[in-house]
Amino acid sequence: MFLLRSASSILIDLNKKQLFFQQPNRPTRTYSIAIGKASTPSPVGQWQIINKKILTEDSVYGSRWLGLNLPGYGIHGTNMPSAIGKAVSAGCIRMHNHDIEELFPQVTIGTPVEIIASSPLFYRNLTHFHGF
Repeated sequence: MFLLRSASSILIDLNKKQLFFQQPNRPTRTYSIAIGKASTPSPVGQWQIINKKILTEDSVYGSRWLGLNLPGYGIHGTNMPSAIGKAVSAGCIRMHNHDIEELFPQVTIGTPVEIIASSPLFYRNLTHFHGF
């Protein structure tokens, strides 16, 4: 289960197609995302940010990349903003460029990332215990 830590953390809910960014003593930020398609699903599990890159605006990965400790997977922008809210990627998490640009400077190497497929019970518990 996703636990509130003293440092920043990211929770990605594949069913809701949302990314939640939590920082100590700050409101949780919520972003709409695109996720992996059925043939190349996004990886459920606990990961970490291991690298950060600023990309050119015309990159297929949008303007920013946050790499996970799972080779080839990351959280990044997109050159196809109409894909946000859909299951269309090769497994990565896509965000609007303006959202990843807001998130990027706040995320540090080592930030924990948990990717889940939620249930209504999970959200009741998360709201009750963690203030989401």
